Amino acid sequence: MNSILRIFLLIALLGVPAWAQRGSSIGDVVVGIDKNTVLIRVSANTSELNDLALQAFASHGRYKLVASGQAFDIKFTAAGATQVRVDITKGAAATPVASEVVTGTSPRNALLRAADVAVVKTNGVGLKGFFASKVAFIRDQGRVKEVCVADLFFGEAKQITHDKALALMPRWSPDGAKIIYTSFYKSGFPDIFLLDVASGRHETFVSFRGTNQGARFSPNGQHVAMVLSGEGTPEIYLSNGQGRQVARKTRSDAVKSSPCFSPDGGRLVFTMEPGPQLYLMSTAGGSPQRLVTGFRYAAEPDWSRGNPQKIACTVRVDGGKYQIAVYDFAAGKAEVVSKATFDGVEASWLPDGRHLVYTARDRNSSVLSILDTETGNSRRISVASLGPVAQASVLAQ
Repeated sequence: MNSILRIFLLIALLGVPAWAQRGSSIGDVVVGIDKNTVLIRVSANTSELNDLALQAFASHGRYKLVASGQAFDIKFTAAGATQVRVDITKGAAATPVASEVVTGTSPRNALLRAADVAVVKTNGVGLKGFFASKVAFIRDQGRVKEVCVADLFFGEAKQITHDKALALMPRWSPDGAKIIYTSFYKSGFPDIFLLDVASGRHETFVSFRGTNQGARFSPNGQHVAMVLSGEGTPEIYLSNGQGRQVARKTRSDAVKSSPCFSPDGGRLVFTMEPGPQLYLMSTAGGSPQRLVTGFRYAAEPDWSRGNPQKIACTVRVDGGKYQIAVYDFAAGKAEVVSKATFDGVEASWLPDGRHLVYTARDRNSSVLSILDTETGNSRRISVASLGPVAQASVLAQ
């Protein structure tokens, strides 16, 4: 177990020491403990599964790991090559809560899926599990940036493009079979490519004159929103899932970027200058309507499918620092939810609507971290061996 993980597990077990009120390394921030946490004890019958289970629950703001006392007792047992049994009891009387055998694609994946079952059975407020999610991300190798994938805690990580070019903004298809991304691969100009995850083969999705970037699938996978500049100013376009029937949806002199579908697929949120600011429009077209965030700079929106009332975005705060904010439709405004001394950018929601993955960066590096939007606590998940990483896209499993 790495030293950062050991520190956070100790914090979860023993409380927050004074020196840890702010993260001691990039990506890590401990602001405080949620007063409404659920007390749990977690264990597994192998050291590898035990460490992974502790790491997963230490990243979840709804839970507090304790060594003794009244709590849920969550035990994981390897039950086969790709199966894990989870047994949950409650309190000193060990009252049975649930017992289930979960099948995954590997021992790690089975453990994470079983831990998600435990979350559903114990969180008490209707949260979905997110531990079995996957991430696609960019590995920065200097002049070369490649697309990689991993599980949420960066096990089973692998590089899946070998373009020896600059890859940007990978986004999963809803079924997890493909990743759409931008690359300066053959033409030297940004084109959009579609990558088959299993085989590693990619094909050109869109290659028009000018820039082609920011592609993103609709929730049902039948459409793709993207930004194209072939007709002059970068505009929002929609195509079908194969890159055909391309139709322009915006018409103005303002630069647009980062389109993202609403959970029901009927609207788009995107960034537009000046500012930039966030705007909403129907996928059928029409006049964009500004979302009043309360910040002069708001960009990189991601619409939560776990809670459709929330859109995460990057804002610029006093001093020029970038932080993650969440726009709440009910409140009609955005509030900063990251509490870091470093920059926080490029948010991607996890499926529970409370946590997200984002890029934490300073002058020297960038890492991926999980952010609890209710407490501001942040825990690094990317591993040092991959070097600088960024631009995560979450796939719920």
